[in-house]
Amino acid sequence: MPTSDAAALRERDLAAVQRQLGRPARGVVCVAYRCPCGCPAVVRTEPRLPDGTPFPTTFYATCPRLTGAISTLEGQGMMREMTERLAADPSLAQAHAAAHVDYLTRRAELGHVPEIEGVSAGGMPTRVKCLHVLVAHALAAGPGVNPLGDEALAALPRWWDGGCCLPEEDAS
Repeated sequence: MPTSDAAALRERDLAAVQRQLGRPARGVVCVAYRCPCGCPAVVRTEPRLPDGTPFPTTFYATCPRLTGAISTLEGQGMMREMTERLAADPSLAQAHAAAHVDYLTRRAELGHVPEIEGVSAGGMPTRVKCLHVLVAHALAAGPGVNPLGDEALAALPRWWDGGCCLPEEDAS
């Protein structure tokens, strides 16, 4: 893709993410996952925001339909149930810890921020604090990397069935 086309796509993606979030996107490196409609669903962000703030959330879900569906799972108690299973299932705990390492490795590719060294997101490696992060990581990294993210993703309805979350002119 020619540079001007790539720049135009990046501008459209950033505008779409801003509309999804209702505010300017901060520290976005790229779209890490797109909904089947083509709109951004997960962005990858710098470990330090432009204002200097450390930001451990490398994979950030932006699609409002996706985030709403994840919030429903959180409200139904999925995080508590997953955390209980982590305490009782050593193999699940080991896989969750491996997801934590993967998250840290992917963040380190973007830069080193001493203030958040060893801290991933979503409660990893020992609990589940935010399904949004786990699902975003699972979507960005692909199946098999974040088992609890994969599990939450499998429990989600087809959030994209209602069409693009943005008006037609904003769809990528």
